[in-house]
Amino acid sequence: MAGQIPDLHAEVRTGTGKGAARQARRDGFVPGVVYGGDADPIAINIPFNVLFKKLKDGRFLSTLFNLKIEGQEDVRVICRNVQRHTVKDLPTHLDLLRLRRTSKINLFIPVEFVNEEEAPGIKKGGVLTVVRGEVELRVTAGDIPEKIVVDLAGKDVGDVLTISSVDLPAGAVPTIDRDFVIANISAPSSLRSADDGDEEADGEEAAAEGAAEE
Repeated sequence: MAGQIPDLHAEVRTGTGKGAARQARRDGFVPGVVYGGDADPIAINIPFNVLFKKLKDGRFLSTLFNLKIEGQEDVRVICRNVQRHTVKDLPTHLDLLRLRRTSKINLFIPVEFVNEEEAPGIKKGGVLTVVRGEVELRVTAGDIPEKIVVDLAGKDVGDVLTISSVDLPAGAVPTIDRDFVIANISAPSSLRSADDGDEEADGEEAAAEGAAEE
């Protein structure tokens, strides 16, 4: 299966309505609700500092979390909305959706490159240029891949690795409907400099020949 799903700790919020939500914010929490998954909605509180850090880390709305509430079974959730203060832009409320193991979701999956030592282009001094360190895939919640593996064996200078050249995990499909680039192997800087020098020399010779003809 999948890689480690990050935990998101919360506590049940006693009371509902605007008054209880305001009190939660005064106590240093962000109020929220967990819904879906054939179960009743639950009002929750999440520590403001924890949520704020996760929001700063990025990809919050496309990250699957393991929601942990004391006294209840863990459940997989994904955030569907974060409301923010109109002036301060700080989180004031969030909605979390429960997911079944068969649910389809879009997640960013990291890319790992293997067998660099078997790539002729890298042996020659070529440089692996990573265009996408992660790729957004539509996956099943119960079978999330830990990573996408790109095999560099046999790859030479000038080779371009696109999503169509990669074996994706079973059931996973890219969210982008085109053959986009993940990485390429570019020529070493010394070779590029030599090529540039050759072009300049060719240009100077052509100019000199032109002057001589005149």
